[in-house]
Amino acid sequence: MIMISDKKYTKTDQTRKIEELYRDSQQWKSHLHLMQDELTFIDHLLNSYIFEPNTPNLFERLQDFLQRLIKAKNNKQGICEMISKHEKDLGGMIQCTNDSCDNTYYQKHEKMKAETVSCIEDFRSLKTEIFEYAGGILKKRKPSK
Repeated sequence: MIMISDKKYTKTDQTRKIEELYRDSQQWKSHLHLMQDELTFIDHLLNSYIFEPNTPNLFERLQDFLQRLIKAKNNKQGICEMISKHEKDLGGMIQCTNDSCDNTYYQKHEKMKAETVSCIEDFRSLKTEIFEYAGGILKKRKPSK
């Protein structure tokens, strides 16, 4: 038999829950901040003149990577904006007095988590692809005499 909880939540209960969800969002923002630093580095790398110029399809590959990098930046920016809105909305959770109200916030939080993880994992794959490609076509230093 499934029991439905009629428990009423106190402000202390809700504050604890809000703090937990807020900590999650702060962690996501930290990962996305690091992602921004990596995006900047990779953008500079792809726009530099350190690749062997006679590499077949070099221009096309670099342009493809740059376009995908722009998409990753835009996706990251959109997620950051959603996280900021989510953090502001968490304050409303203090008014929740039952499970159904709580669940609405938890569902939004889980959706946000999934989108953030997906963004970070997609970028990680792109970054790996770029580094594997770029590592093989960097100009070699001329031996010093």
